[in-house]
Amino acid sequence: MSNDPLLQPYQLKHLTLKNRVMITSHEPAYPEDGMPKDRYRAYHVERARAGVAMTMTAGSASVARDSPPVFNNILAWKDEVVGWMKQLTDECHDHDCAVMIQLTHLGRRTRWDKADWLPVVSPSHAREPAHRAFPKRAEDWDIARIITDYADAAERMQAAGLDGVEIQAYGHLMDQFWSPLTNDLDAPYGGNLDNRLRFTFDVLSAIRERVGDQFIVGVRYTADEDLVGGLTAADGMEISRRLRDCGMVDFLNVIRGHIDTDAGLTDVIPIQGMRNAPHLDFAGQIRAETQIPTFHAAKIPDVATARHAIASGKLDMVGMTRAHMADPHLMRKVLEGREDDIRPCVGANYCLDRIYQGGMALCLHNPSTGREIEQPHDIAPAETPKRVTVVGAGPGGLEAARVAATRGHSVTVLEAANQPGGQIRLTALQERRREMMSIIQWRYDQCQKLGVQFRFDTFAEAEDVLATTPDEVIIATGGFPHTDVLASGNDLVVSAWDILSGDVAAGQNVLIFDDAGDHAALQAADVVSATGAHVEIVTPDRSFAPEVMAMNLVPYMRTLQARDVTFTVTWRLISVEREGNQLRATLGSDYGGMTQDRLVDQVVVNNGTRPLDDLYFDLKPRSRNLGAVDYEAFANGAPQEVAPNPDGAFRLFRIGDAVAARNTHAAIYDGLRLARVL
Repeated sequence: MSNDPLLQPYQLKHLTLKNRVMITSHEPAYPEDGMPKDRYRAYHVERARAGVAMTMTAGSASVARDSPPVFNNILAWKDEVVGWMKQLTDECHDHDCAVMIQLTHLGRRTRWDKADWLPVVSPSHAREPAHRAFPKRAEDWDIARIITDYADAAERMQAAGLDGVEIQAYGHLMDQFWSPLTNDLDAPYGGNLDNRLRFTFDVLSAIRERVGDQFIVGVRYTADEDLVGGLTAADGMEISRRLRDCGMVDFLNVIRGHIDTDAGLTDVIPIQGMRNAPHLDFAGQIRAETQIPTFHAAKIPDVATARHAIASGKLDMVGMTRAHMADPHLMRKVLEGREDDIRPCVGANYCLDRIYQGGMALCLHNPSTGREIEQPHDIAPAETPKRVTVVGAGPGGLEAARVAATRGHSVTVLEAANQPGGQIRLTALQERRREMMSIIQWRYDQCQKLGVQFRFDTFAEAEDVLATTPDEVIIATGGFPHTDVLASGNDLVVSAWDILSGDVAAGQNVLIFDDAGDHAALQAADVVSATGAHVEIVTPDRSFAPEVMAMNLVPYMRTLQARDVTFTVTWRLISVEREGNQLRATLGSDYGGMTQDRLVDQVVVNNGTRPLDDLYFDLKPRSRNLGAVDYEAFANGAPQEVAPNPDGAFRLFRIGDAVAARNTHAAIYDGLRLARVL
């Protein structure tokens, strides 16, 4: 047997877990009609097949009709969920992977204008900032019916064959009862800690009455809200002891913090640039005090950190949830001694930020996650090896090269720079986003292992491409900043890239016009404001940086609000003109009829990129497909058959920003789904 701490089995009650790595409960927002159907099942089964010991479904399956899903949650209050959960569980069990589900009532962490338009309910009228709903203050009959709802849901999960359930108590109804900030009820469910915990123990009693003593029941809970007036670490330790002593709880899954605001949520689930495993020691303290099986997950992105968590005795089971979104085969690679091949989680948090904007979870780094059916993680070999030439070694080009080489093709990459990276290399110049370089480094390392030939310092012309005698050509040359957006004065502005690269020094009174809403403007503001300069970010949107999304915005705001930075929404930069040794920037409004002026010494424009596509158009008339793409085939993973010019010597495609300004995930996804059918 291996001496690796991660590979040791663990006995949880009657359940033997084959190793110490688990996927904690999370909602990837894949349900259809509230049910975990094919997409949801394929996602979990992929990870079970690769060797994870336990997968927890649902970032809170809803137990009640008045807990409407805001993250496309599983509806555990419907009887039809049993059949779908049984299919998922049976398939995971076939791979010796345990399955549990997290059950919850969202309380105030939802909205009244979802589903049946019922009032949200909580132990007080206090509104949650994130979802903005003013709740109904719970009555006795609300409490009684919700207790029954929990028991009903647990019974359904037992009937579906799951190994256990986890009750959610951080930010949802359960711990809204716990916290003095969100519970102003009178006794018996409000007042002192005994009363505030009564709802929890009533729920646990009702569940145990339904499922018996052998079914596994745990609690994922905040043991320290880290909020003035909220639950303290001392409160959390006392709650932990009471959960242990009640005899109804088989494991504790420890959380530290609060999730009622974007900032709070980001501290609970840290993103790139934030410290790894910030709450691990705290979870270890609870395990040491309670001596009850203890689980935990919070930015444990790599095997070394996970191994330490187990070897040090801080945890019994370690959660690597986002790490398994980046690489579902993580445990297989550990078991095979191929840890260097693990695709690393870079903490970009594209997965969670998409959920909170109503989308399904997608991994910035791995476009097959969530698309296991359409875009399997395993790449099939090609029937006929070909010569494939890729121009551009950014994320899209590297992905195309990696996938093509995995299929057995002979691949050559031409890159103008002296190293791979594209726009990500610029992004990663800032310390807070340096983890993004792993997107490039992993692909480059994989390409080298697969024998891909790289020619750096090659600004490719058509003749350079033709000299490789390609069967397939993929143009992944990216784009270049587009700043020609003003009625006048375009020659007086600089791009966000100019600031990030250091090609242009920061001014002292700077206006940044952001009409793209992505990271570049905020990164430029960070660079400029760090010099002590005054910065105003102006956007025509109703909110700034919408493409950055909620949790990624938090570190920027913590930095920029501490400096001389202001944010102005709903105004558009119209023109710039010289005025002495300054610049007069004129702002207009899409709402009509108004202008404002600013006197500054520098204007920075972030308006996305325009494709670097000269090479593509030079090659297009010589290609067999004349650059055309069958979008039906492209979307459905079928081979490209378009060939209007049969005399052409090669087929020609372009991907990523060489087509149009999008994002990193789009470029990688383009590279994957094109190259896997070449």
